[in-house]
Amino acid sequence: MHYYDIQGIQLTELADKFGTPLYVYDANKIIEKIGILRDSFKDVNIKIKYACKANTNLSILKLMRKHGVEIDVVSPEELRLALMAGYEGSQITFTPSGVSFDEIELAAEIGARINLDNLDVLEAFGQLYGNKKGALIRIKPHVFGGGNEKIMTAHPESKFGISIHQKEQILEIVKKYDMKIIGLHQHTGSDVKNADAFTQAASAILEMAKDFKDLEIIDLGGGFKVAYKDGDITTNMAELGAVLSSAFLNFCQEYGRPLQLWFEPGKFLVSESGTFLTTANTVKKDPIKTFVCVNSGLNHLGRPMMYGAYHDIFNASNQDASQQDDYRVVGYICETDTFSWSAEGQQSERRMNTVNKGDIIAMKNAGAYCFSMSSQYNSRIRPAEVLVINGEAKLIRVRESFEDILRNTVEVDV
Repeated sequence: MHYYDIQGIQLTELADKFGTPLYVYDANKIIEKIGILRDSFKDVNIKIKYACKANTNLSILKLMRKHGVEIDVVSPEELRLALMAGYEGSQITFTPSGVSFDEIELAAEIGARINLDNLDVLEAFGQLYGNKKGALIRIKPHVFGGGNEKIMTAHPESKFGISIHQKEQILEIVKKYDMKIIGLHQHTGSDVKNADAFTQAASAILEMAKDFKDLEIIDLGGGFKVAYKDGDITTNMAELGAVLSSAFLNFCQEYGRPLQLWFEPGKFLVSESGTFLTTANTVKKDPIKTFVCVNSGLNHLGRPMMYGAYHDIFNASNQDASQQDDYRVVGYICETDTFSWSAEGQQSERRMNTVNKGDIIAMKNAGAYCFSMSSQYNSRIRPAEVLVINGEAKLIRVRESFEDILRNTVEVDV
């Protein structure tokens, strides 16, 4: 079932007003997702930390903060964005991977909570701070989970976290420097369909947690599966909430005091809020298939070509479903940049209401890892972004210009 408006504003009206290509975000959908997560874990002391790498627009960050969601960052620049959005250091978690220690120092000095993800930084943190600053340790629980190999982060060969099998080395360093470890963290991956992966990882972390005396937090990451099309399998949040809450409360009772349960959802909170609007430059009828060539490409929405990701695509200019055709939706980049990948991860066609040149072609689930992964490839400018909030469409990022491409260029005599 396709939608043709957001909060009563027609998609075609948004395209006319702001131009295309255009990212549009529905604030109501983000607020709804926050509520679903809270309701699923209503029996525990939950803290939601938005994994902002999914979408770092300042207005999105401010919306999260307004609704009581804290923030997880992975770079000094995301850290600065979080501060600009009004977050205090204590509301920010820094979860880097393989970064230089000066980045960790920077985050620690502004009061952010730090996730330490290898033995070297654990030792360096202990040497510098001892027990003066608390830290979390990111554990790799050796669990497979995620919708694509590139977004699985807890299996044995993943670069993320310290292996659970290195527990004795971790404890030795903690004891050596009298470190205050306030939390254990893990992140299974993204697009995890089966609750079993979460429960396996949680079980491993909770068992390990018994060896740490100063814990305040168990952080189980994110990765909840969202719907990309009608009837899609998603993470059963009510079931997951019941199972994990029970395990967590039992652990707290055994541990001897209540702890906070943290989650770091990114895609879950923002993916379904986003719609990417493009214009059909031409409808190219080939002897084998019909191509819809739009005024965008992998430079603006790279997930299909990078992950074989499925995005539902429809003709927002034509609501008449009586006449349809199969179209391969492609971009204007000078290499293959197909948008219409199948759910099985193959380039394919989509059944759409008849498309004509100039029609607005909409792509769903464009709120996460879409604009944030965009580039100026082929020297193309990045799109504008709009937030629909309280029934009003507000421009939250101006479309780039050619001057933006030249902004940091230094000309020299050659």
